[in-house]
Amino acid sequence: MMITQFTPSTAPPPHLSTEVRLHAEALGKTFTLHTQGGVRLPVLDGVSLTVKAGECVALTGASGSGKSTLMRSLYGNYRVDSGSIWVRHEGTWVDLPQLQPHELIAVRQKTIGYVSQFLRVIPRVPALEVAAEPLLELGVAPETALDTVRQLFERLNLPKRLWHLSPTTFSGGEKQRVNIARAFAVGYPVLLLDEPTSALDATNRQVVMQLIEERKAAGCALVGIFHDEDVRKQVCSRELMFERQN
Repeated sequence: MMITQFTPSTAPPPHLSTEVRLHAEALGKTFTLHTQGGVRLPVLDGVSLTVKAGECVALTGASGSGKSTLMRSLYGNYRVDSGSIWVRHEGTWVDLPQLQPHELIAVRQKTIGYVSQFLRVIPRVPALEVAAEPLLELGVAPETALDTVRQLFERLNLPKRLWHLSPTTFSGGEKQRVNIARAFAVGYPVLLLDEPTSALDATNRQVVMQLIEERKAAGCALVGIFHDEDVRKQVCSRELMFERQN
């Protein structure tokens, strides 16, 4: 496997303990609507967040208050205008906004997992292979990777008749379970969860809550948006409240 050499960055804050897995400090993000006369919409203004191993932090607040923007910024999909996002990647602190694209890809492969509401797949690729892809990219033997996914599919009650079919035709709940298996198959130190139970029935919500608890017990740091209050109360250690920007 190719080893990524990271470019030097500023030193992380000295107060970060060895238990911290993710530290976002004074994040700012403004969107400019070029098709609407250059109107500027401030979304994040000085947002900070520290998550330790074994914690699950819920992002709460009204729609449009910046929760999803923060999630995408923590994953590097959005580049923040200001602030730092420190993660401990293979024993070294790295600041995501300062990383080069290939460095960010390396962090995503090993350190930060993301469960999106949406599953984007290539047609005709079976669900098993879609979910096993992150493990295969890490160099895990194909049969080992597939066996890990099979076990997760069974726990998530995904019918076996679907395992060898492309998820493009799956229902919303079936796609969500493939997405969950894809992220939980890898032992990421940090997991970002964007409404991971929104399309699931009660039985599978319980399975996902159990998976989250297992990841917490293993020392994973989780950040999530949970519109299901029962799920949020059961799995989250605390909340970060967002207020809509004027």
